[in-house]
Amino acid sequence: MAETRFPTISVATDGSVPANEALDVAIDLAKRYGSSLTVLAVAPLQPTFLAASEAYVPPTPPVIDLPYYRHQVDAALAKARAAGIATVKGVVMEGVPIDEILVYLERQAPSLVVVGSRGLSRGKRLLLGSVSTAVVQGFKGAVLVVHPRATEPSP
Repeated sequence: MAETRFPTISVATDGSVPANEALDVAIDLAKRYGSSLTVLAVAPLQPTFLAASEAYVPPTPPVIDLPYYRHQVDAALAKARAAGIATVKGVVMEGVPIDEILVYLERQAPSLVVVGSRGLSRGKRLLLGSVSTAVVQGFKGAVLVVHPRATEPSP
């Protein structure tokens, strides 16, 4: 077995194609290095907006798609176990994805974080934000960003 350069690896997923590619890379690295693997997912809270002219009404509980994210983590855990990863755990959180991921990473301090990149343009990254950019800039450790594979043009 190779030297354990990365004893603990964390990977963030949301079920998207780039996140699934990042998961595959994280599983491969965990297998090669005998690392423990943590799969993270954050169910985003849906913001509630009121116009300034509207009376305040106590908000109803926020809409959270928690079952979807639990399913994504469970599927990732099954995939990692099937690949032979001995130590694997899943973490599902609720909140603002970037914030929750960074707080978790700060507390747990994995030796490597793997995230997918959607390949957003500069403009979209500025408007929508980018989890991979936030992790690279906010985590004080090794980060591997997995970019989407180039697709071949259809015949």
